[in-house]
Amino acid sequence: MLAGCSASVHAGKSTAPQMSADKLATIVAEKLAATTGKPKPDITCPENLAAKVGTTTRCKLTAKDGSTLGVTVKVTSVEGEQINFDIKADERASPPAN
Repeated sequence: MLAGCSASVHAGKSTAPQMSADKLATIVAEKLAATTGKPKPDITCPENLAAKVGTTTRCKLTAKDGSTLGVTVKVTSVEGEQINFDIKADERASPPAN
């Protein structure tokens, strides 16, 4: 269904570089759309992504039918203000809420 992919983003200047949850959700949606060849999915991420190798966060993809799929984002490297990370969608979706 959805394969994993990687992304690279400039975090911006701050004392502890991180990417906002909204920006992360947008980038994850764009990367998944590019990987699958389908329209950008609805992605939400609960927290900012810290620019620290090994940091992970879980985002949620919500399909048009209301089913959801977990997406794991893991920081693979940090180069200055640039955060490189892998994106991997879960194998199975959760059914839509009733």
